[in-house]
Amino acid sequence: MSTATAPDSVGRTRAVHLPADAHTAVAAWITALLIGAFALMLRLHRLGAVKTLIFDETYYVKDGYTLTQRGVEMDWPENPNPAFEAGDVSTFLDSGAYVVHPPLGKWLIGLGQMALGADDPVGWRISAAVAGTISIIAAVLIVRRLLGSLLLGALTGFFMAIDGAHLVHSRTSLLDLFLMVFVLLAFGALLLDRDRADARIASGLPLGARGWRLTAGVLLGAACSVKWSGLYVLAFFGILTVVWDWMRRRRARDPHWFTRGFVRDAIPAFLQTVPVAALVYLASWTGWFVSDDGWGRRWAESNGHASAPGPVRALISWWHYHQEAYRFHVGLDSGHTYEASPLGWLLQLRPTLFLFTSSEHGQNGCTAQSCAEVITSVGNPVLWWAAALSIPVLLVTAVWRRDGRAAAILTGIGAGYLPWLMYLNRTVFTFYTIVFEPFMVMALVYVLGLLIGPRLLRARARRGKRAASPAGGAALFAAGDEKAAGRRQVGAAAAGSLTCLIILVSAFFWPVWTGEMIPYEQWQWRIWLDSWS
Repeated sequence: MSTATAPDSVGRTRAVHLPADAHTAVAAWITALLIGAFALMLRLHRLGAVKTLIFDETYYVKDGYTLTQRGVEMDWPENPNPAFEAGDVSTFLDSGAYVVHPPLGKWLIGLGQMALGADDPVGWRISAAVAGTISIIAAVLIVRRLLGSLLLGALTGFFMAIDGAHLVHSRTSLLDLFLMVFVLLAFGALLLDRDRADARIASGLPLGARGWRLTAGVLLGAACSVKWSGLYVLAFFGILTVVWDWMRRRRARDPHWFTRGFVRDAIPAFLQTVPVAALVYLASWTGWFVSDDGWGRRWAESNGHASAPGPVRALISWWHYHQEAYRFHVGLDSGHTYEASPLGWLLQLRPTLFLFTSSEHGQNGCTAQSCAEVITSVGNPVLWWAAALSIPVLLVTAVWRRDGRAAAILTGIGAGYLPWLMYLNRTVFTFYTIVFEPFMVMALVYVLGLLIGPRLLRARARRGKRAASPAGGAALFAAGDEKAAGRRQVGAAAAGSLTCLIILVSAFFWPVWTGEMIPYEQWQWRIWLDSWS
């Protein structure tokens, strides 16, 4: 995500491809790939050790397999998991299954099974491990571009690599991780679009085709094709890219920045994202359209639309399917042991227990009086609590200092979190936070950048001028200010101490993120809050 730097200001041009920038870009990619390799190693370690389907893998792994075989999700006989886990993966029935999530995420899970085998637990989960690693590499590059600091980008990727929420999702085939990857990549594409537009305007060139914004539309369509909650992200990010365009006009002192921006920016932005996303979403259902087995595929024929043309009947049936799925989602209020109010998500107050098995002494290699194998979705509590405390800081800097980077990070958090506050009575889970976890980590490293000082993090000046870094901005502290230098030293020490604490806590929680057998007493040590049990 770091190929060129932005202009110093709207009215002044500077070279985009400088040797120093090229070296910086190479360093950023090397750093991102090294952190990605480390993350992949953690995700592949004992990936197939749990031989049973974990939590909602019972749906998505089997759905992914039948998608690769029949193009749609198929029904299974009663209690199919023992046979599937034993390697007999072909016991699915000839009737299409009624499912309530779009197919793309399950297709990605199925691709892993095609590559490594549906009879291998590693095959069930390899797609998640790879996707999680891609998100970490992308996060390093995105933060380096957004905040202008490779160190902060590296810290973002490292924190994501060792966080429990990200680690567990990268080792378990649920849909939410794939949704997060597409959301993060779409944010990166919009960031590239913003910087490219800034550079062209500063050079006196027309904006031309907005290829990166079209790419974001594709990625947001893919997000919606994993889960419908991607629609909220599409709305939030659509507003974000338009605001960036408006602010560019204001910096250029366009007296009609709002009205011209609406016609020349907002409407094109809508056309470059929403219809594109809709086409991608429709394309993700190709398997259902071309199949005769999909649930509800022939609904139109038996419900008064038999005389309509074939494509019209297919769309009518498809729309009916969506109506049924929507009714399911809005009526989902049945109780669940690990349901969690969104009000507690940011603090990880009620994580989801993905796996729990107990063994007595001498069973399954247990050497203690009793043992437990646990996988809990709880994120690193120190990281998440510190990130939650960072949000008010970003709100202040976004409003008081007019720091657009803080506002962009908050947009990512808001897109993934705020819509769920409308559904406090729904059965929802804390593990949904994986969708906006990268932005929570960005919020934390942003604050760490403020603590360390202007050499690592520069903020936009009050009037929106951009500094030489891609993130741009005036220093938060005056150069040569001895007091500021002292504060930076204290801030660096605090940031380093927090980083060390996060590492230690991740090491402590590692066994209950990876399903290692531990004495039952040690599992109790890791229940820090009563609500975690």
